[in-house]
Amino acid sequence: RSTVAEEAISLLLQNREGRLWLGLSLPSSVPCTKPSQRLRGFHWVTGDRDTDYTNWAPSERLCGEICATVSRELLWEERRCEEAADGFLCQYSYGGSCPRLAARHGVPVTYATPFGARGAEFLVLPPRSAALVPDLGLELRCEEDDSGAGPRWGRDAPGAWPCELSGGGCAGTCGEDGGRPRCSCAEGSLLAADGRGCRSPCEGAQCQHHCVVAEGSFVCMCSVGYRLGADGSSCEDIDDCAGEPGPCEQECVNTQGGFECRCHAGYRMVDGHCQPLPPCYAAPCQQRCEELAQGYRCACLPGYAVHPLDPTRCRLHCDASQCPAVCDATGACECPEGFLLDDGELCVDIDECDSGHCQSNCTNTPGSFQCHCPPGYELRGIDCELLPDGDGEEVFSGDLEPVPSTPVPSRAPPKAELLHPGVLVGIAAGALLSLLALLALGFHLGGKRCRSHGSMDYKYSGPQEKELGLQPVPSGQKP
Repeated sequence: RSTVAEEAISLLLQNREGRLWLGLSLPSSVPCTKPSQRLRGFHWVTGDRDTDYTNWAPSERLCGEICATVSRELLWEERRCEEAADGFLCQYSYGGSCPRLAARHGVPVTYATPFGARGAEFLVLPPRSAALVPDLGLELRCEEDDSGAGPRWGRDAPGAWPCELSGGGCAGTCGEDGGRPRCSCAEGSLLAADGRGCRSPCEGAQCQHHCVVAEGSFVCMCSVGYRLGADGSSCEDIDDCAGEPGPCEQECVNTQGGFECRCHAGYRMVDGHCQPLPPCYAAPCQQRCEELAQGYRCACLPGYAVHPLDPTRCRLHCDASQCPAVCDATGACECPEGFLLDDGELCVDIDECDSGHCQSNCTNTPGSFQCHCPPGYELRGIDCELLPDGDGEEVFSGDLEPVPSTPVPSRAPPKAELLHPGVLVGIAAGALLSLLALLALGFHLGGKRCRSHGSMDYKYSGPQEKELGLQPVPSGQKP
């Protein structure tokens, strides 16, 4: 079936004439050979048609009961099965073999294999082969050894046979004792039950872990972390954590055959030692953490600010007059509080001071504003109230810096807060005047039908708090 088998057959046939049956036959279901096929319709005697090699001799198509032979030239020839051949080839698979017996010159040995071959020329014999030595009255068999070392020659009767035949079958040395052959083993080994093999004293020992040969006997031993039990063969775990002092700095957990060191909460293992965790190691900060002398403080990345309701979280906050909008998968974009969406992608700061949000002085900041009062006045919301002494001296001056809230879509109208009744009247009047002015301006611009690219229109609702600031109006909705 292979080039390896071809080489083996070549060695077997190198000094042999004639033809040998190869183990191929034409099954009854195939009436004639098929020269176009690799095996020509033949099957192996094992019933299959697997092969990696063929070497057919030229032939015509034959019908009937056809077999195949091979000769020293290694050609496969088709022949009728009833014809005589000079022998046959058998392929026998086994895990080991017995060597031919080393006999004293002139002592004949005849061998018989389990598949029927007989002779005295074998170099190796498969298991279950027999060796006949008529001069010594011996019949030996090639059998598997109990030690697992492979097949060895043996017999039913224990003890050595004559030492001149393969050393009496001894695994050790063969010698005469009172005129009778006897096997002996090297120091540290014991003679096996058959009187020919040698075995270790540990063979068959019940040691749970290790067996050590000592003075012709054995001793059981245990692995590190265990101790030998009272029965002398089993092994018991040693509780390494029970000793004083313990092997660990903080916590010790015993395991089978060892132990494990752990650290208390707030510590971590570094190079076998427990080190305190840095304040920021397990901090719940969403973005950044700053270590302080007495703990930590959560911080945010540029463009974000700490959430006023949760100091561990951050919310979008623009620290410049312009910043990119935050858009979701649907294309809806948001700007921080105090910014308006421009061109769909850019957030532009609202200048609250231009809308008169403060009663007195006003300072615009990105996304917010600050109100200031002159000396002698106190800031209340966005109004400046005269201090009780009324002498105009600077007693108190305050600033108002509204805290930005969670970002909302910039196109949503801001919420209004409750205002003083007088302020509401002023706002209403200013809103009416502003509306009239915007109507006149709209008619004027509509006539020109010309405007600069990228400009922005606003509704103006008069002086009021930040939440009532300017708001973009689409061009198609202008009056």
